[in-house]
Amino acid sequence: MRNLLTCYRWPLVTFILTLLVGYAARSAIGRVYSAAEAVDLLNALSRAGLYLGSAIATASATIIALMLTLVGMIRRMDEDFDHGAYRDVAMVGRLSAMTLLVSLFLLMAFALPIGEFEELPSEWFANVYNGLFAGTVVMVGLSAATVVLIYTTLLRVMAKITPGGEV
Repeated sequence: MRNLLTCYRWPLVTFILTLLVGYAARSAIGRVYSAAEAVDLLNALSRAGLYLGSAIATASATIIALMLTLVGMIRRMDEDFDHGAYRDVAMVGRLSAMTLLVSLFLLMAFALPIGEFEELPSEWFANVYNGLFAGTVVMVGLSAATVVLIYTTLLRVMAKITPGGEV
């Protein structure tokens, strides 16, 4: 566990900061008081969530494909890369896969016609809204952590292949 925190400090910090910003945004929105208000909030979240989810799903799938290319490039260029470079590439792949799965589940949830369920208790709509909002924040946090990890991995690879060693 300590090794995980040491190796992936900045992606973890980025993920936690994103969660805190999401929590602050949810707190700023305030409490959902009625089913009608929750349905309006769900419709607004669904419109934005569909675009955000599809963009993040596309980015995650692309990152996974690019990580395969990077592994091939590292393998061909030099076999002296330390295990840390491969570990980072594997972690980017894991984060991208998790982000892709979360975004696909959210896209499926956002596609439901929320306003059509009139027989459900009003708390249900507030719970669905909170769950979808939390899922969206986690999806963005995973995506942000992936970007930071890609950056640190890129610096590691560039430091290894750059003549003179300065990046």
